Amino acid sequence: MLARWLTTLVALAALAPVAPSAVHAPRPQRVADGAYERPPSAVSLVVTVTDDATGAPLAGARIGLSGLGLDVMANGAGVGLVTLDDAWVGRSVELVASAPGYADQRRSVALEAGTNRVTVALRALRMEEREMADAAAEEKAVGRPMRADLVGPSMERVRSLAGAASGAGGWAPAAPPPGWNREQYAHIAENGFKAVDASPLSTFSIDVDRASYANVRRFIQDGARPPVDAVRIEELVNYFPYADPAPGADHPFAVTTDVGPAPWQPRHRLVRIGLKARSVEATDLPASNLVFLLDVSGSMNSPDKLPLVKRAFHLLVEQMRPQDRVAIVVYAGAAGLVLPSTPGSDKATILAAIDRLEAGGSTAGGAGLELAYRVARDHHLDGGNNRVILATDGDFNVGPSSDSEMIRLIEEKREQGTFLTVLGFGTGNLQDAKMEQIADHGNGAYAYIDGVLEARKALVHEMGGTLLTVAKDVKIQVEFNPARVAAYRLIGYENRLLADEDFNDDTKDAGELGAGHSVVALYEIVPPGVESPVDGPGVDPLRYAVPAVPVRDRPAQPSDELLFVKLRYKEPTGTESRLIEHAVADRDGPLSADFRFSAAVAGWGMLLRDSEHAGSLTLDRVADLARSGLGADPGGYRADFLELLAEARRLGLFESTDTDGDGEPAPVPHR
Repeated sequence: MLARWLTTLVALAALAPVAPSAVHAPRPQRVADGAYERPPSAVSLVVTVTDDATGAPLAGARIGLSGLGLDVMANGAGVGLVTLDDAWVGRSVELVASAPGYADQRRSVALEAGTNRVTVALRALRMEEREMADAAAEEKAVGRPMRADLVGPSMERVRSLAGAASGAGGWAPAAPPPGWNREQYAHIAENGFKAVDASPLSTFSIDVDRASYANVRRFIQDGARPPVDAVRIEELVNYFPYADPAPGADHPFAVTTDVGPAPWQPRHRLVRIGLKARSVEATDLPASNLVFLLDVSGSMNSPDKLPLVKRAFHLLVEQMRPQDRVAIVVYAGAAGLVLPSTPGSDKATILAAIDRLEAGGSTAGGAGLELAYRVARDHHLDGGNNRVILATDGDFNVGPSSDSEMIRLIEEKREQGTFLTVLGFGTGNLQDAKMEQIADHGNGAYAYIDGVLEARKALVHEMGGTLLTVAKDVKIQVEFNPARVAAYRLIGYENRLLADEDFNDDTKDAGELGAGHSVVALYEIVPPGVESPVDGPGVDPLRYAVPAVPVRDRPAQPSDELLFVKLRYKEPTGTESRLIEHAVADRDGPLSADFRFSAAVAGWGMLLRDSEHAGSLTLDRVADLARSGLGADPGGYRADFLELLAEARRLGLFESTDTDGDGEPAPVPHR
């Protein structure tokens, strides 16, 4: 997708010196009609990298221009984009394509004005060639042959077991066969409308995970519509930063609310509840005791898995300070300590240990977790950030622990002060439901890393939120005023719902809020007098209960309150919750950019899920609403969302047609 690859170009150009006159990568510019267009570049080079034997695309392949110090990473379809200014028309560049396990290929490309398309087929290395290449890379990384004392005996055992399992004498990755796909997603039953007479309260746990957005983006970039259950609407909405006011001194987060018409049902109201956590500068973060728990099993042998893991953790390590500590545990056929806890000032040692990792063998996930927690406990920092960061494609198929035992371990360590963050990588083996579950039980977030830019977002720009919890067990309970609300629907959060009595029960676990995090919840409201879409037939009147007065027959109340919001949270090391209360008035007024944009993203999620509640929504209407809510757009994430919508339209993932003759396109279900 154009915006994503141009943004990648900017990000990578910042890491390597590039001739200023040679690279042209403008951001979107507003034009007179309010649409966003990208100024045309004189020369674009679109490179597709494939396996020469199978023709399969090589996701994550590196595409460089020799002499310019510039490279980009191919997307899931093996495609990368480079743009140059008009000085390169009629000139030639030397293109270098590379991928782990393949021989590099160089090619001279004569550039013409406009789009230049090149396909490069790479040859897989033979085993002896791969061993020689690995040895050369290790020597280059450390300036000398790899030392056994830097690897450690546990890692040597992992290597030997993986080699024996593969039938080879060395470290031989076990690559999955073509077309292999074990991705799993938990079923999501979309929230329906509830009548206020029967259910006056709505209670749920917050969710700061963003994995669903990046995973959905991966599907669309690969030209496919994501599975319905891969779409968690609250994670799509919460992927973006919002400009809600920062909190004061009394609480670690502030609450902001907006009310306006629902874009997909104008007779309904839409309520936006926004939470904004206190930001903490990276220099002011407490000291961190981190253990990187890295999956190096055979399923990680793919350019979008272990090679991307290495690049992602390089970015995080570069942010480490002398007071921080990092240890590295890996797991494959066995779990091993690759790097003992090392000060953040010794970046060269940490990075060299990461660079030496290779994939092969089965997956002892349970043993890896146990070892990682043990290492974290040995170096526990009182008052610090003690955290295991798990990077995997989600597979835990070999090990002494069942899923339930693993979750009990994670909860036990959580209570002892060691939290768990989960980063998902790759395609074909993503165990999304399991990864989300263990992150939730570990008081951490779950993110999906589909490229270097997402790694930079999660581990650099949002490092405070990823690594520092400012409030835990955050719950929301909303009470609706029956004089102004006949029915309501919580959009998303299906797997975060709580019983109403759980709100006041401090023993019930809920979501964590990281430094600088934004969290948004959206309610669709049906006012009295509007036809109610409440799902289900309801129940018969109770024999012994005093009949309630129907909403439509109640006298009007003088209050203009639409609903009343209550929140409970605990301090990161606390055991008793604190209460925040916030009344929401039913008033019309100017709608904020955040209201319009979050509504657009929620609407897009409804289209992705083929929701029966999507009403009159079309992809064009979602794009118009998002465009009106772009606002300041720090980081360009909202503009990239518009590009993602354009890509979905180009691929025909949301076809529409005018079925009623009113000139407006009506949605056509995908399935």
